[in-house]
Amino acid sequence: MTSEIKLYIYHMNDDDPKKCSAKKLQRMQLATLKTKLSQIPNGLLLLNPFSEKSLSPADTALARKRGILALDCSWKHAEEQFQILSTKYQSRALPYVIAVNPVNFGKPLQLSTMEAFAASLYILGANEQAERITQIYKWGPHFLTMNKNPLEEYQQAKNSEEVIRIMQQYIP
Repeated sequence: MTSEIKLYIYHMNDDDPKKCSAKKLQRMQLATLKTKLSQIPNGLLLLNPFSEKSLSPADTALARKRGILALDCSWKHAEEQFQILSTKYQSRALPYVIAVNPVNFGKPLQLSTMEAFAASLYILGANEQAERITQIYKWGPHFLTMNKNPLEEYQQAKNSEEVIRIMQQYIP
C-alpha cells in the first residue's frame, strides 16, 4: 500500500467530548484536529454533505497528495460552516451509506467523523487505513461490514456521476 491519506478535522467543540470520534481519532494519532481555520492546510478535499459532487475514485490523487478534511460540528451550524469552507476547499459529498454509531444507528448519512473518514478512505481505495480507523470503537468495524456492498461498488466507479448512479440503487 502507498502512503496513508492524511486526515484533518476542523473541530467546533459543539458536542460531548466523551462521544466525539474526532477527538478520539486525534488521541489515537489517526487524524490531525484543528480548532482554527487558519491552522488548516490549503488544498484539502472537504467532506461536505451539501456538495453536489460525490466523492469518487477520481478524487484519489488529490486526497493522497493533500489529504481529507472533515468538519466536526453540530448539525445546527453545519450548513453555514460548510458554506465558508467550500470557498477554500474542494467539496465532495459522501454517497449513501448507513450509520452504525450508537447515536444515529441505522440512519442514512448521519455519520460520525470516524465513519465519514472510513467511508471516504474505502471509496478512495485505502481499505487498510479505513479498517484501522474503525478499530477505535467496538461498533466501528460493523460500519464497513454493514456498508460493504455499496462501498465496494463506489470504489469501482470511475467518477462522481457513476457513484451517483450506483447510489440510486441503495436509496430506499
